[in-house]
Amino acid sequence: MNAEAKRLPIVDVINLRKRYGLVQALKGISFSIGNGEIVGFLGPNGAGKSTTLRILSGIIAADSGEAKVCGVDLAEEEGEVRKHIGFLAENNPLPEDLRVIEYLNFRANLKGLAGSRKRERIRLALDACDLERRISERKIGNLSKGFRQRVGIADALLAEPRLVILDEPTIGLDPRQSAITRKMMERLRGDVSFILSSHILSEVEACCDRMIILSHGQIVAEGTMHDLQKMFINKTVFEIVSSNRRIDLHRAVRQIDQNCELLYDDPVEISKKSRYTFSTTEGEGKAEEILRALVQNELLSISEFQISRPDLETIFLRATKKNWENQDYLGRRKISRPKLLDSPSIHLK
Repeated sequence: MNAEAKRLPIVDVINLRKRYGLVQALKGISFSIGNGEIVGFLGPNGAGKSTTLRILSGIIAADSGEAKVCGVDLAEEEGEVRKHIGFLAENNPLPEDLRVIEYLNFRANLKGLAGSRKRERIRLALDACDLERRISERKIGNLSKGFRQRVGIADALLAEPRLVILDEPTIGLDPRQSAITRKMMERLRGDVSFILSSHILSEVEACCDRMIILSHGQIVAEGTMHDLQKMFINKTVFEIVSSNRRIDLHRAVRQIDQNCELLYDDPVEISKKSRYTFSTTEGEGKAEEILRALVQNELLSISEFQISRPDLETIFLRATKKNWENQDYLGRRKISRPKLLDSPSIHLK
């Protein structure tokens, strides 16, 4: 691979559009995914996530726009693009009468693998998905949902793809099974790019480098967790545990940030200390400045200090709220009409 190819993003989507009858599923979305990135693809039901993933995997075609994987245009060379992609659908159908190893052999043959390379890729896929020999010899129909999902992911990894698309890979799995999936992505981080679509936001937050949030076929937010926190949270909340009186601590904080607000204080069990919660509109930098000043103040006794960072669920709700308020159930922009009381009065004679 030459230097120019290495610089190309693994996924490059430009103004992608797709319509199903009256519903415009995608309204011109654009994004890119770099080599080795793990990107969370989020959105409410009907936001356009599955449509985008099905287009990228070559299952359906877009109405317009461009979608490239490894620099190859899906519209022009769909067969070539599929060589670079591993795809796990949300409801992944598997033949229940085949053993795991038989199924992976069959799938490897379909993907053009043969000989020693096929054996090596099957071994690596089984290892990456924690499917030990005892499981690989069992019939798929006798496996739990968690093991079936892992078989599907192993299939997606067989042909050494540059991009792996996982659509709800851990839905219905217990915490241990979900952790194995995250571990697999972590082991392949840097070598393989992942698109992870999931409604389990804590899972996305734990393993993804970046998030893309869709609503009504539009991208309403994109960036790292830190980027999204700065974009959608206009106040920084921090907590201080101190044995000082409320009035003294509040006065000391206000000397540094006069707009800093004391939200509430709670006594700490057993000790004579209290936990004070403040908020500032000046960001985390100001909160850290307050901490340094309080610690250096000899009249104050600070035993704990913590900045409360909003989780992905809070950001997700804020990012999608406005878009949902402005769209109807078909994803069309709502037209505001004047209220009846605002209309001129009509007098009948």
